[in-house]
Amino acid sequence: MPVSPRTSLRAVVAAGTLAATFVASAGVAQAPGTAQAQAISQRDKQEGAQAHPQLLEEFGGSYSGPQAGYVETIGKNIAVQSGLSNARGDFTVTLLNSPVNNAFAIPGGYIYVTRQLVALMNSEAELAGVLGHEVAHVAARHAARRQSAATKNTILGVLGSVLAGAVLGNSGFGGVLQRGLLQGSQMLTLKYSRGQETEADTLGITYLRRAGYDPRAMGSVLQSLAAQNALDARLMGNSGTQVPAWASTHPEPAARVRAALAQAGSNASGTLNRDTFLTRINGVMYGDDPRQGIIDGRTFTHPDLKLTFRAPEGFYLMNGTRAVTIGGQSGKGEFSTAAYSGDLNAYVTNVFAALAGQNQPRITPSSLERTTVNGIPAAYGTARVTSNGSQLDVVVFAYETAPGQAFHFLTISQAGSAQVFNAMFQSVRRITTAEAGAIRPRKLAVITARAGDTPQTLAARMAFTDAKLERFLVLNGLSENSRIVAGQKVKIVTY
Repeated sequence: MPVSPRTSLRAVVAAGTLAATFVASAGVAQAPGTAQAQAISQRDKQEGAQAHPQLLEEFGGSYSGPQAGYVETIGKNIAVQSGLSNARGDFTVTLLNSPVNNAFAIPGGYIYVTRQLVALMNSEAELAGVLGHEVAHVAARHAARRQSAATKNTILGVLGSVLAGAVLGNSGFGGVLQRGLLQGSQMLTLKYSRGQETEADTLGITYLRRAGYDPRAMGSVLQSLAAQNALDARLMGNSGTQVPAWASTHPEPAARVRAALAQAGSNASGTLNRDTFLTRINGVMYGDDPRQGIIDGRTFTHPDLKLTFRAPEGFYLMNGTRAVTIGGQSGKGEFSTAAYSGDLNAYVTNVFAALAGQNQPRITPSSLERTTVNGIPAAYGTARVTSNGSQLDVVVFAYETAPGQAFHFLTISQAGSAQVFNAMFQSVRRITTAEAGAIRPRKLAVITARAGDTPQTLAARMAFTDAKLERFLVLNGLSENSRIVAGQKVKIVTY
């Protein structure tokens, strides 16, 4: 989470450049019910060029490692199979510096995939399948079909309750809080229909065949994504409050895997380029970038800001480029920043005021209190509001972390339950220079198995304190019964 205040992508969405997470794209070719792809228009190019810098800012910027050029090459190779353009130069493919499994494309030839999702893949064909799927959504103009719905409602109404979850309903206040809590990545993740997803898978497989890849790669990468989402849920305690990931916005991942494999055919042929892929992505950063802060279990630490805090028991943290999301059954929240004039009371009041949408009453705290937390000046306020007949407590707890700089928690919970976050509010503290210097990024390391290696022995080398074996298996698309042979390339996560 960088230190700059949040920016809005509403203009991007309103312009029709609606992004899609992977497994929500469809290619274009003469598939049943699919029109021929239209060439990239000048208007699409202009809108894409306008949205591109905002998307980079929202998703942590582009990743500048040597892996980026490889991803760009594969992305352009698969994009020209779509019929949008035969010129590779008409496409801009970006590897994003994001720890979230995500990929999307927007009109104008702009295609994006995160380094985290690339690290999950196990072949060049899988990379081509993911990027082809995203290009397919654009080629089939799925976003354009949904734009009228997105503009008739508000962005928040289209998305529904992602972060607000079971705590908030679909009332006006639910939408208002979502405005404050939803991050740009969720604002750009629209839920495609089952038919559009199927069409995207179908077209993506068509692109793979045209490019000479094994079309079964679409099914295998979907399988890895489903396994990763299930692991994420288990690591969060099966609380039912899963991270808003691709699988939470795309229906029936298991059914899609079966359908994709069936469409590819059991006798399909084509290249995977597995070893080449693994060699080319070796060393890519894995997980959080220290410049955006590091999550370790329930603890968030930002070495540049020299701050840390810990989420309550039973809650999970999700790092974003604009905020850290806090999720749990008994409440939701985020840790973020806003413009600060030097007056903490005014800061808290302004955060509350920013929650009010158009034609919505201004939300004001019932009182403002000043305090210090581990030596840091702080202020907080609580407002009780009604949503769908239920009363909720909204808390803003702000800290002056440096002259001219402040950060805050924004939390929501059922009325009378706000104390569930008290320990978190009190856990904020400054870290020492030595603590900040000890924070290291994780990276993906591709190694060659030796005789006698097993999933268990290789997993022991993973740079995690929990679920080492489960993480290793998902990362490599393996099961506990998988046999490792000498000379086989596998991925581990190290420092």
